[in-house]
Amino acid sequence: MTVELLVLLIVIVTALAFDFTNGFHDTANAMATSIATGALRPRIAVAVSAVLNLIGAFLSVEVAATVAKGIVQLGAVDGHDLLIIVLAGLVGGILWNLLTWLFGLPSSSSHALFGGLIGATIASLGWGGVIWSSGSDGVLTKIVLPAVLAPVVAALVSAVGTRAVYRITAKSDGDKVEQGFRWGQIGSASLVSLAHGTNDAQKTMGVIFLALVAHGTLTKDDEMPLWVMAACAVAIAAGTYLGGWRIIRTLGKGLVEIDSPQGLAAESSSAAIILTSAHFGLPLSTTQTATGSILGSGLGKGAEVRWSVMGRMVVAWLLTLPLAGLAGAICWAIAHFVGGLPGVLVVFGILVVLATAMWLRSRRNPVDTTNVNEWPGGDAAGSSETSADSGVAKPDDRSRGDDRQPDDQPRNDDQPRGNDRPRDDQARNAGPPAPAHPSTRSAQL
Repeated sequence: MTVELLVLLIVIVTALAFDFTNGFHDTANAMATSIATGALRPRIAVAVSAVLNLIGAFLSVEVAATVAKGIVQLGAVDGHDLLIIVLAGLVGGILWNLLTWLFGLPSSSSHALFGGLIGATIASLGWGGVIWSSGSDGVLTKIVLPAVLAPVVAALVSAVGTRAVYRITAKSDGDKVEQGFRWGQIGSASLVSLAHGTNDAQKTMGVIFLALVAHGTLTKDDEMPLWVMAACAVAIAAGTYLGGWRIIRTLGKGLVEIDSPQGLAAESSSAAIILTSAHFGLPLSTTQTATGSILGSGLGKGAEVRWSVMGRMVVAWLLTLPLAGLAGAICWAIAHFVGGLPGVLVVFGILVVLATAMWLRSRRNPVDTTNVNEWPGGDAAGSSETSADSGVAKPDDRSRGDDRQPDDQPRNDDQPRGNDRPRDDQARNAGPPAPAHPSTRSAQL
């Protein structure tokens, strides 16, 4: 095995590792609202999302082409130098993904990847090595502009949809509306998962394609190999099934309190925008789109929005490109300074050490299916328990994730049940949180 082939394999493994983190980092985009409202049990939700991400990855390659050919000036670099740029960019993206996941911040995996690649390219080739603008292509047109517009458009569409839904169903039976929209959420959340696969899995495909071009295995005009599509689809599906519960909790419970009609409107808005962007080859941030939709659903209903949480998200969004770029530039500098295969191994080793450290830190305050619907310092889960047979929520039951209470176990009468929840948003957020059942772990930061 030659040194160049070994470097290529390390780059491909790192790219698939990024795809895996993208999966669990972005599960919340599709399933946070369905889990929060009790439309789906947590484990069923992530399993459905994983399967649909897998399918969606095979539906289009337009976004992959943008990533492979629309960021780095391929005529200015090739071979080992291009492989180092790709590796450094991937490491920068992974580290930012893991850091924001640790803090439960739904930042953009796409922008983390692009930031890492742009930073590594600037460090290697200077500002001229990046395709900033080239007609309808380039970083400004296909990455920066959609990043600014997507959350705003998503919030507007979702707000209008939510207001329309509540007006249409104003005179209908509340329980029937809630149950019907929970069923509808299964369809809309599934569509978001499918859309996520068509958009986000392709970004890693484009990076691997870039690495194969650098190695000389492919030319930039070749078709995307099927094995690349399959590997990326499996990696993002596996990451999606892992859950990413910290971010699911932030989107589902931290921003606004969500009922099923809001969830359906938010998911439908996200799916429509993500699928449209995939059709035009725009590597959109699905995280920002989903967050904008959830915010819009709260505004459309007139619900209380936790603006402090939204503010932290926006800060993370603004920092993603520059800080991931800085990480990518530092990784390139380390690899370049050490040189050759040892430089590649050092950068890869740094990734393994820092990733392990962040995972170990997360174990001190775990978030999983038992406390994903509990926001620290706020109400306990306001959604309803789900049916064990179908995974679809029953309106009259309580939702405690997968940690459900047996029928023969004494209940705490002080706990609010599904139909006992106050409908008024101010009443729902007023007063101390309900005491949790002893079998349920308390929410942890």
